[in-house]
Amino acid sequence: MKAPCAEGCFSSHLLCILGSQYSLIQNCTPSRRMWPQGAAFVALPLLGPTLVWLLTHHWMSGWCDSLRKLPWCPSHRVLLLVWTAIYSITGYASYLVWKDLGGGFGRPLALPLGLYAVQLAISWTALILLFTAHTPGLALLHLLLLFGLVVSTALIWHPINKLAALLLLPYLAWLTVVSSITYRLWRDSLCPEHQPQPTWEKRD
Repeated sequence: MKAPCAEGCFSSHLLCILGSQYSLIQNCTPSRRMWPQGAAFVALPLLGPTLVWLLTHHWMSGWCDSLRKLPWCPSHRVLLLVWTAIYSITGYASYLVWKDLGGGFGRPLALPLGLYAVQLAISWTALILLFTAHTPGLALLHLLLLFGLVVSTALIWHPINKLAALLLLPYLAWLTVVSSITYRLWRDSLCPEHQPQPTWEKRD
């Protein structure tokens, strides 16, 4: 008499297990569908340095050769590798914020991602001014503005996703290094009397 009840209980438990597994698969499906968007967020910031490289790679090897050689200036290869890593990290951080806010293009995304878009445009402009236009003074102003924008972005992202905010710390550290180099280039450009004299003048 108890066998039918045992079989019924077993079948009901089996249906519950299958139902739970099906619900897990359904819950995992949206995260898999988000992967293309994540790749797009990571690749988007790389458009700026790619454009700068296409425009300036012929003479970029001596990008920090100023009136006085900077002892802490990295080579152009190191510079490109660091910028690529920094932009990829910030792109992934923006993806985390976008995902935690529900994705799409809703109103909650306006401020956190809008501010990120502004600082990304300022960053690209600073690269163009520094490596293409060769105007370290204007580049320095954009870098200082960019530093403040990145700090503001980190503060806004922190309540949404703490990891995304922490991922901006390497960006701030790199901006400090680039700003110090740019300041030195700008300062040296204002002091033409420190230029090395040509060899024919030294012979005289």
